[in-house]
Order: sequence, then C-alpha cells, then structure tokens
Amino acid sequence: MDNEILLGKATEYPNQYDAALLFPVARQNKRDELGLTGAMPFHGGDIWNAYEMSWLNDKGRPQVAIGVFEFDSNSINIIESKSFKLYLNSFNQSQFSNWRQVKQTLSEDLSKAAQGQVSLELLNPIEYNAQYPIQQWQAISLDELDIEIQQYDYTAALLKLATDEIVSEKLSSDLLKSNCLITNQPDWASILIEYKGPQIDREALLKYLISFRTHNEFHEQCVERVFTDIVLFCQPQELTVYARYTRRGGLDINPFRTNVVGKLPENIRLSRQ
Repeated sequence: MDNEILLGKATEYPNQYDAALLFPVARQNKRDELGLTGAMPFHGGDIWNAYEMSWLNDKGRPQVAIGVFEFDSNSINIIESKSFKLYLNSFNQSQFSNWRQVKQTLSEDLSKAAQGQVSLELLNPIEYNAQYPIQQWQAISLDELDIEIQQYDYTAALLKLATDEIVSEKLSSDLLKSNCLITNQPDWASILIEYKGPQIDREALLKYLISFRTHNEFHEQCVERVFTDIVLFCQPQELTVYARYTRRGGLDINPFRTNVVGKLPENIRLSRQ
C-alpha cells in the first residue's frame, strides 16, 4: 500500500477538479486485527470538517466554504486524508455553476470512493460559526490525575475495573496522541468515553490512553481499537467512544462509535479545533 499512496512524497497540487485523486482504504483490513468480522458491535460515523474549501463560480469569482462530511462506519472504505486534501484542492481553479453542483459532485465522488453513505453540508464561515460554535464536553476530565507514566507503547492490558458497582459516567481526556500509519506524523485528539457498567479504573484508563502515544494507526482505527479494548477488559453494558482530532492540512477527523441504540454523533467543535 505504501507505494501507491501519495502521502509522504513530493506532490504536485492539482489545479483542476479530479475525482481520481481520492484513495480509499478498506476498513476491514484493520478490523480483522481486532477480531471484528461480520456484524460490527457498534455503529457510528466519521465526521470530517474541511476548513480550506474553494472553487470558482460561473463568473470566475472564488467561493469559500467549510465542508462537514459524515461517513457511515458501515461504509466499506475510509478515505486516506492526504488524498482527500488533494481532491478538495482540485476544486480551487475549477468552475461550477452553483453551490448545489459542488455539493452533488462531492456527494457522488465520496460515496463512490467510500462505498457507503456519505452526508455533507457546505457552509459559509458565518453559517459554520453559528451552527458549530466552540464548546466543551460535559464530562469528568482524567487529565489532572496525579499518576506516574512509564508506558508509551500501546498496551490494552492496562485497562481494569475499579469496582463491580454499576455506574454511568462520561470521562474525557485531551492527552490522546497517536501517529499516522504511513508518515509517523503526530495526530492529536481529545477523547470522550461514555459508558454504563462496572466502574472503570480512571487511572488505568488514562494510562491506557497515553499508551497510544507511539502507536501508528489511522484515526478511525484507533477509536475502534479503544472501543474494542474497553469492551474486552471492562465489559460495559453501554459504550460510546468519540475522538475529536485536531486539524491537519485543513481537515479534522472525528470518529464516533457506540453500541447504544439510536445514539448519534454530534459535531461538537472543541477549543483545540
């Protein structure tokens, strides 16, 4: 796969629309590592916010927009992020008659590449700021726990329970860092873990999250790994894992996975975004 991907190589940025720039990556490749086959134990989606979108209208005047894209977690493929950036940049000097045509083009291309459902919005900056203001999660932060860290290599076995008492908690951390699977560039995230079940040891959970610090995997794969590990080691009755990654190349990626029926992701833009 490394030889086929543009990521990490000198690249000419396109100046004319080109759907062929999109590079899909099969979700199942990494899910096999986690023992996830058949029906998934979660549903959800990956929300992408694209802050650097532009094209020319039919009179040649530049248009700017912020795009909000949601890929269903049941889609066959994820889209490799640099290929998504190059694809969006290919609109920059291309003319479209109206915003509706741009949206239709994006929807068709991305649905074809992902082989699954993709929903999207195109908003001007004023609309985006009104619809997605900066917020904070209403959750208990793990980040002030006074713990000593010695493990920076991914270790699922760090997870453990505090008690068998059934609780409902929302826990968050801004300390999640992983690295790109291809380039090893750092990916920074805030993560929300909402669950009902035996109480998870908070110190153990924070140590586990920090153990991703040298781990190489795509954003979506990290979140599915966290979800799968918590289910295995802590056996919650209900679980939601939601990571909000900081942007790179004008894109942020925000995977959401849950086993709670009817629960849907909310595009809450955090201060680091």
